[in-house]
Amino acid sequence: MSILRPLFLLDPSIIILNHGSFGACPRPVFEDYHAWQVRLERQPVQFLGVELPGHLRQVREVLGFYLHAAPDDLVMIPNATFGVNAVARSLDLKPGDEILATDHEYGACDKTWEFLCSKHGATYKRQPISMPATPQEMLAQFWAGVTARTRLIFVSHVTSPTAQTLPVAQLCARACRAGILTLVDGAHAPGQIDLDLQAIGADFYTGNCHKWMLAPKGSAFLHARKEAQALLEPLVVSWGWQPDEAFSTGSQFVDNFQWRGTDDPSACLAAPAAIQFMQEHSWKNVRMECHALLSQALERIGAVTGLPPAYPDDGAYHQMAVAELPRQPDLAVFKQQLLEDYHIEIPCISWNGRQFLRISVQGYNTQEDIDCLVEAVNRLLKT
Repeated sequence: MSILRPLFLLDPSIIILNHGSFGACPRPVFEDYHAWQVRLERQPVQFLGVELPGHLRQVREVLGFYLHAAPDDLVMIPNATFGVNAVARSLDLKPGDEILATDHEYGACDKTWEFLCSKHGATYKRQPISMPATPQEMLAQFWAGVTARTRLIFVSHVTSPTAQTLPVAQLCARACRAGILTLVDGAHAPGQIDLDLQAIGADFYTGNCHKWMLAPKGSAFLHARKEAQALLEPLVVSWGWQPDEAFSTGSQFVDNFQWRGTDDPSACLAAPAAIQFMQEHSWKNVRMECHALLSQALERIGAVTGLPPAYPDDGAYHQMAVAELPRQPDLAVFKQQLLEDYHIEIPCISWNGRQFLRISVQGYNTQEDIDCLVEAVNRLLKT
């Protein structure tokens, strides 16, 4: 058993190889989260009305140091989809405008752009990116979709259906030279890979703390470059909009997004505890061990299926990757068999006519988990 496994609250009867969907919170971080909830309930008026701005400032300072970002360029939000909506709904889209994305984006965010573009007569373009592809090939394939009408580029840092790591820094630099706004969906990046938001240079970057960073659900952030902050409007207009002097943080961006009405901020306040947990457990080493297990899983499943790898090399993915499957007549049944017959929780994904297992390996996973997955796939494909 992994020495980290007892530190998580996960059901011991299930092999969880799907950390990527919702994450998992370690016990010490969950306890910190609960302590914040208790503190809130003991004196909600004082906590929410007086103390909260200072607590959130501390969170943004710790998170900013972790992400290489200024605290006043960050706001805490519930999830990355919220961040995408905040940026998308702030754009004054016109008929003929184009939003350029890849064909690897997260479905909820595709729907966000499709909804808004259809409302304003704009176009949401999903530029094909092949698999496998090198960063240079991805950049060239994506940029072929840019036109004079491209208003904003929207890309995932690590894609949800295919676990592709896109060359976001290069894309953002090229977009900046072309005068095109950029929004990066970093839902899967924080905690899985080292982040330097200043170096990436996106106008807007939104990421989850509740996935690979191990914070509780409801903890995420939106980062905006100072030059781009004036473009954003709050999704929820509340006391932070044109605040009284006593209520203001000194940053219009933070004021607009920090207070959305009565809410439980405990998940966001526990983000520093998640960062501390990773530091105390040498998380860089944990990530390397997880990557090694994942690389082995992909190689062994490839040997079973006879299908080529989805990535050009093992440096193209981190703790989450896909293994292609022979076409199944009913992929949902295949997934259900993995769960019911082998107690393995793992997503099975259809993408562009191909079918994948998306494997996430986190610090609580073990060699035995990988062995069980490979054996299960081998048996199911032979039936």
